[in-house]
Amino acid sequence: MMSVRLAAISSKPLSLDAHLAAVDDPAMGAVTTFVGRVRDHDPDAAGAVVALEYSAHPDAEAALRAIAEQAVGETDAVVAVSHRVGRLGVGDAAVVIAVAAPHRAAAFEVCRTVIETIKTGLPVWKRQLEQDGTATWLGLGG
Repeated sequence: MMSVRLAAISSKPLSLDAHLAAVDDPAMGAVTTFVGRVRDHDPDAAGAVVALEYSAHPDAEAALRAIAEQAVGETDAVVAVSHRVGRLGVGDAAVVIAVAAPHRAAAFEVCRTVIETIKTGLPVWKRQLEQDGTATWLGLGG
């Protein structure tokens, strides 16, 4: 069984339904999801955030797959995960993760590990755009 059923860096809007379909499996009794969205504020921003621009290293998709595979580890979980690139407005999904596992503990654990590792280890950078025109580059994973 392939543990990572989808790992993509995409310039197109992300679909939670597509991620759920990718992990649909009659052997799995638990499904968890995570959607990371662009918000209208940030602790480091002086004013309102109006957009984020994401850029990815050419190897980011392979790195995303490796992050998901490592998170699955010895569990029987399956994962679908995508990260957007390009300009995203407030409310747009930047990251979508779906994890299915035989039991809820593994589903939650794998999902949390995937997003936390994306934040620290995926070669994706973001440029935060504020209402007043200020633009700030934020580090790996943001």
